[in-house]
Amino acid sequence: MPDTAFWKDLSFLFTKSAYFTIGGAYTVIPYVANLVTEKFLWLTKTQMIDGFALAETTPGPLVIVLAYVGFMAGFNHFDHSYAMAAVGLAATAYFTFLPNFALIFIGAPLIERSQKNKAIQYVLSLVTASVVGVIVNLAFYLGQGILFPTTSGSVNLDWKALLWVAISIFLLFRYRIGMLQLILLSLVYGFLLYLLP
Repeated sequence: MPDTAFWKDLSFLFTKSAYFTIGGAYTVIPYVANLVTEKFLWLTKTQMIDGFALAETTPGPLVIVLAYVGFMAGFNHFDHSYAMAAVGLAATAYFTFLPNFALIFIGAPLIERSQKNKAIQYVLSLVTASVVGVIVNLAFYLGQGILFPTTSGSVNLDWKALLWVAISIFLLFRYRIGMLQLILLSLVYGFLLYLLP
């Protein structure tokens, strides 16, 4: 396959993210999003937000957004080639999930023995606290990309997005509407914005 540097970076990034990010998809996604949009420039910030939105609205684990990242990285890097995008998706899935299976088979016997260890329980409680911080970081990352979509030097607030954020918060806290209803209302709002320029 052409461009060995791209494939080396892709495989190393997703292997590293599988081994060294603790706390699930909410810790992996900000780490990967920052690298693929800022360092490697494989995706735009808008494409990353689209992938996160897609993963949030479909059933299945949130970590599937990484497969989307691999697909879009191959698609963008190889001049909109669907074949290379499919290879990027497969490579990303392989390097994301293979280390987890290895860790499960190696570490499963140790977990049984460590559940009563107070020191390990304390360390895990610290990890849980840091995961909350990473989730807040992800909310700021997504919020910045939605409310300030342009990356130019000037600050351009998207008033339509800000209006919908305010309406959503009001509906959630005042009327306690369900998440499914809010998603459907958001789809209608986005569709109306698309139809009415």
